[in-house]
Amino acid sequence: MKNLTTNYLGLTLKSPLIVGSSRLTSSIENLKEAEKNGAGAVVLKSLFEEQIMSHISKLPTPTGYPEADDYIAYYIKSHSVDEYLELIKDAKKCLGIPVIPSINCISSKGWTDFARNIADSGADAIEINVFYLPVDRKKSASDCEKIYFELIENLKAKISIPISLKIGYKFSNILYMIDQFYMRGVEGVVLFNRFYEPDIDVKKMEIIPSSIFSSSSERRYVLRSIAMVSAQDIKIDISASTGVHCGEDALRYILAGADSVQVCSVLYQKGIPFLATINKQISEWMSTNNFKSINDFRGRMNWLNYEKPAAYVRTQFMKYFSSVD
Repeated sequence: MKNLTTNYLGLTLKSPLIVGSSRLTSSIENLKEAEKNGAGAVVLKSLFEEQIMSHISKLPTPTGYPEADDYIAYYIKSHSVDEYLELIKDAKKCLGIPVIPSINCISSKGWTDFARNIADSGADAIEINVFYLPVDRKKSASDCEKIYFELIENLKAKISIPISLKIGYKFSNILYMIDQFYMRGVEGVVLFNRFYEPDIDVKKMEIIPSSIFSSSSERRYVLRSIAMVSAQDIKIDISASTGVHCGEDALRYILAGADSVQVCSVLYQKGIPFLATINKQISEWMSTNNFKSINDFRGRMNWLNYEKPAAYVRTQFMKYFSSVD
């Protein structure tokens, strides 16, 4: 096996493969199996801001005593957090690889105090899964972007462990946003989050979720941005996410400039031990191409290093369709 060591968020990973936040990372048994099969790190299942607020909103009928109602709300919130903090502590006791908790949020207020508790529980870093969906046509893009910046500033004022932002790709200028994240002290970005997407069942006339699991073809949403971001003078780590189903998928992202690669859907479909297969595929490719380490080829095909950089900025299909009758 080749040297698959990589660095991400100031942490040394024995493999670029990170098990992404999901139900698979919600139990100590699964986390141990992930480490056994070669995971470089694990991102724990997210603690949802909406989930916590939902618990509070579903309280029994108010008692009529504000102090009592506030106490019950606080207890439910604390209990949810306490269970998560125990998972972090237990994972740190049992694992030798980095443990990265995750918070899934939609705002920059209220929940950020939880981050301090997470840091105090021994977490190696924290992944903030954030997406603000604009629903107000009167709100400008810059106003929407401020939510991300306020979130970072709030977190940085409370914790010192590395922060990684897991974001979507729908920004007017993704390079500007990541540069702003970097300027505010964010250590890493995860490109990109795979959000819930609605579909319509025309027979039942109901809204249903679109495909739950990713496919390798979805890397088309990710690859270009990684290649562009990694070519900038931005000292921020990149973790690729979405569409990693084999060693070749992981290699494509690393060649584009990713420091690590998050794996999820394929582990649901083929089991956690498939991590070992992906690591083996990466190692075999490295042997074939005479690479001794991940650093030898990371970013070799990003926007800066590839001999035909125009391939990354081309946005139209005219060149390919011009010969079609």
